[in-house]
Parts: sequence; C-alpha cells; structure tokens
Amino acid sequence: MHHHPEGLLADLPILLAQQQHRRRLLTLSAGLLLAGCGGGGSDSDGTAATPAPSPSPSPAPAPSSCALIPEETAGPYPGDGSNSSGGQIANALALTGIVRQDMRRSIAGASGLAEGVPLTLTLQLVNANGGCANLADYAVYLWHCDREGRYSMYSSGVTGENYLRAVQVSGSDGRLSFVTIFPGCYDGRMPHMHFEVFRSSAQATSFASKIRTSQIAFPTDVCTSIYNNAAGYTTSRTNFARISFATDNVFSDGTTLQMASVSGDLTNGYQATLVVGVGG
Repeated sequence: MHHHPEGLLADLPILLAQQQHRRRLLTLSAGLLLAGCGGGGSDSDGTAATPAPSPSPSPAPAPSSCALIPEETAGPYPGDGSNSSGGQIANALALTGIVRQDMRRSIAGASGLAEGVPLTLTLQLVNANGGCANLADYAVYLWHCDREGRYSMYSSGVTGENYLRAVQVSGSDGRLSFVTIFPGCYDGRMPHMHFEVFRSSAQATSFASKIRTSQIAFPTDVCTSIYNNAAGYTTSRTNFARISFATDNVFSDGTTLQMASVSGDLTNGYQATLVVGVGG
C-alpha cells in the first residue's frame, strides 16, 4: 500500500477540472442542438482491458419518490482508515489518484489490473429528507471484490494492490459514475458492492466523516448469465449456487432500495443504475 501525505486533498484540482470539463460538454451539446434546429450543416471474454460503456451526460431529474437507503456494514475490507491490513492502517482515501472514474487499475505506485466483465455504475444521490432533491458535490467512496472474490489491500495475493476502490463527486444532477467490473461472488455472500457517502470531497479522507454506509445488490439473472458465460468467474459460479438473498446476512431483510437496475450484455459490457437516498 502506498500512501500520500495529502491524499484526497491532492486530488481536488482533478475534481475541479472534471467539473469544468462537464460544463464544457454540456455547453457543446447545447450548441449542437441549436445548430441542428437551424438546419445547419470489445473483447468477448469481458476482461477489464475492454473499455466500459461511457456514462450518459444527459441531466437526470430528481425521482418522484425516494427513501433513505439502509445503513449496512462496511465489512472487514473497507480500506477507509477504520482498520488495518498487514500491520498498517488501510486507507485508500489517502492515496494520490483515488479520485478517478475508472477504478479497474491500481494507483499510487501499484499497477495491478482487475480483469472481468466491464460495468459502468451510475448512482444518483437524492435528499430523502428534502423532497428527493438532487444532491450536488457529495462524494461517494466505492469498493468491491474482484472476479476471484478478493479485496485489494487485504486478500492474499493482492495486499499490495488497491484496484476496485475509487471516489467520485456528484454533479448538479446528483449523479456520479464509476467504470469497473462486475464483482465476483465469494462464499457466503450474494454479489455486492460497498459504498460510503460524504457531504463533500474535502470530508472524504477517512471513515470518520461518512454520513451513510450501504451496499448495492444485483439481479440474480444477470449474475447467473455472467458467472455461467464469462471467463474468470468459475469460482463465483460455484459460490453463487450456494447462496440466495434469503440466506444472505445483509440482504435477507430486503433489497428494494439497494437493487441496481442492470442492462447490457457480455459483448458490449453492462450498465447499472441506482437512486441513493441519503440525508441532506
């Protein structure tokens, strides 16, 4: 694990540049639409090297209804400064470059690549206590296991890696996106992703400032299709056959507010979306 004394603070210029880039894209899109009105002129095995589908830049309205997403355990592998690995505090939030959309490769001196079926995950943060208004400039730290079921920074063989961990900041529409892979299924848990929500990027430096911790679930038919047909998910297929939402120790009480909507295929990759209700 390679830590940087400035951590997320060193990435703040990147956030500003991303926000400016987003505004330029929206301005350009508007110009092209006006011009049109005026009459003027992958790999089949789903490895992580395959570019994932690009998130849509179109603005998303606030949903007509929402609820506070359930609080869930961060599990034993959060990498948010709340525990240790190999005798050192494990805090991916202190890594230079942790603010990134594509989270498939390790950063800060590590170079591992998480291979698997490409997945673009888009979250829309809304105020569950304020009319479901979109929450802009909030930060989300997302992490999950690789296709073998291992967590970077903790699991044997990948303790020196930090892939599949990233921070993104919501735009004015409350949305943020991650480019990643479909997670594996390890023994005893349904496939899932973990995330923590912070009120700003400046506060997303350790677990101490998080305002919500939850998990994302995935439809069983999608999991079955990927595990049965994609390269590298053999162990996941075996583990998935032994678990269900009813027996999962996190999702057994329901997944209504945590179940991602997923579309796509093995050839072109998948897209997942979820509305996340948090306190404003």
